[in-house]
Amino acid sequence: MSAIVGILGGMGLFLIWNAFWNEPSRAPHGGRRSALERLLQRAGVPQVSPISLVMSSAGLALLIALIGLVLTGAPAIALCFALFSGYLPFALLNMRARRRTAAMREIWPDVVDHLRSAIRAGLSLPEALAQLGSKGPVQLRGDFQVFALDYRASGHFEEALQKLKATLADPVADRIIEALRLTRDVGGSDLGRLLGTLSEFLRDHARTRSELEARQSWTVNAARLAVAAPWIVLMLMSTRPEAVGAYNSPAGWAVLGGGLLISLICYRVMLRIGALPEERRVLQ
Repeated sequence: MSAIVGILGGMGLFLIWNAFWNEPSRAPHGGRRSALERLLQRAGVPQVSPISLVMSSAGLALLIALIGLVLTGAPAIALCFALFSGYLPFALLNMRARRRTAAMREIWPDVVDHLRSAIRAGLSLPEALAQLGSKGPVQLRGDFQVFALDYRASGHFEEALQKLKATLADPVADRIIEALRLTRDVGGSDLGRLLGTLSEFLRDHARTRSELEARQSWTVNAARLAVAAPWIVLMLMSTRPEAVGAYNSPAGWAVLGGGLLISLICYRVMLRIGALPEERRVLQ
């Protein structure tokens, strides 16, 4: 117990020390982002750096490994659950990113409608975007308020628009922003009609996607439960000394290693088969 308390105390001191550092510098706009940076951006937590994420995952895995070793005395079992716990932050981020994308999919038609109404009312493009900070969907008001502040401080519409696109990190937002940018650069009177067509298309797409995800969800959840079930049984068996002794042998290491490999392969195959095609940010 004293070892666990010491580990928790050390992790707490590390988090306090890490909080005193400034926010890490971001890649310049147009630069190539790593996969972890894109994941954090899609999940809506760009203030977290990839290094912090990796270190936190490693710290969690180490903590679970030590707790498992203390409770069971079986290094093989502790190592397996340490690997699972180390992947847990990435799984939670992927889940958060999917939920955020689904929520944004329902919001964008309203954003387009607000923009269309503001432009028809005679507002300029910067004013139409800035008023979304007070009249747009609640989930996006903060981002558009930041855009308004950037535009008022610098007076550069292109720069503020680029920052807004990087903050939103959404393929639909990319299309809307690029349409507004193109309209401002070359002019045109069909922007209202374009936004109306885009709003109808986004609503149809969101409705179809929601139906597919609803039909798919029970299959995916059942497959996840099938992958997790053997490890839940292992967790229960690790409370029995004879089972712990069996897994401490070379044959036990081989069984756990083979089971871990098969679980990983099956889980990835299940995700690949059950995944719906995702939109990519081709205009970022």
